[in-house]
Amino acid sequence: MTRDPLVGTTIAGFTLLDRVGEGGTATVYRAQHPTHGTVALKVLKEKLRSDRTAVARFTREASFGTRVTGPNVIRTIETGEDAGLPYLVIEWAAGELMESYAKRNAPFPPDEVAAVISQIAGAVYAAHTAGIVHRDLKPDNVMYDHDTRTVKLLDFGIATSTDVTPDQRLTRAGFFVGTLMYVAPEALSGEVVSPAADQYSLATMAYQFLTGTLPYTAKSPREMFTQLLSQPPVALNKAKPDIAYSTPVEEVVMKGLAKAPKDRYESVIAFADALRVALQDPFPTKTASNEGPGLFSKMKGLFGR
Repeated sequence: MTRDPLVGTTIAGFTLLDRVGEGGTATVYRAQHPTHGTVALKVLKEKLRSDRTAVARFTREASFGTRVTGPNVIRTIETGEDAGLPYLVIEWAAGELMESYAKRNAPFPPDEVAAVISQIAGAVYAAHTAGIVHRDLKPDNVMYDHDTRTVKLLDFGIATSTDVTPDQRLTRAGFFVGTLMYVAPEALSGEVVSPAADQYSLATMAYQFLTGTLPYTAKSPREMFTQLLSQPPVALNKAKPDIAYSTPVEEVVMKGLAKAPKDRYESVIAFADALRVALQDPFPTKTASNEGPGLFSKMKGLFGR
């Protein structure tokens, strides 16, 4: 494997120890600083450093990161440019990306789902109160420490201000940004979205954490695009044959996944609170119609790890 030429170098006083990740626009390094200790340092990719839009997005991410603060939001430490390298320094968070954790462990126990969704909602709500819509809420943008059940929201790279004007937009009308599996239907036109779009993404994550699958069954991006625009999501209790939740749990999740923003909850906090309450009694009441202990016992056993 070719050695990264930046590993071992110093940017603005931060010594890059190793490369830990790479996205579409930036490379992430674990770095060390005499004062800040271990941090994560993002560097804009070389091919994008002459792209005005890419540089503007990178700068905007840093700006948004300083505006959004809270216990479940990754802390922005420093941003700038050194020897032509735009960089962003953020706190080093314990744990792993929720994406990899969910692939191994979903469905989660109901109490874990409630704890995780409530924390993510709090972080997203902090962005909303600062006038920012995240627009790319997904497990891959959440760091999770399972030992403490603590989450940290990452990456404001494609976030937008709720008061952005047409001439300030960095996305052309008719083009959407985000990750198709988690994006709200109203975002597919490329128009500026409201905080309700983040709630839809959060509800998609809740669905995934509860079932281990996603609310649409498309096998290609084109099919997913069509389903998002024209079909309802698969009902929570039809996601998998061996998983069934109480009616209140299903109703909360599906309301968060409503196609029309006006049909969702008034805020991400309201959605998370409703889900937390519903998950206090998550499974259907055991009755004769449940065919004895079968389904109920399966659900109890599923989370008995």
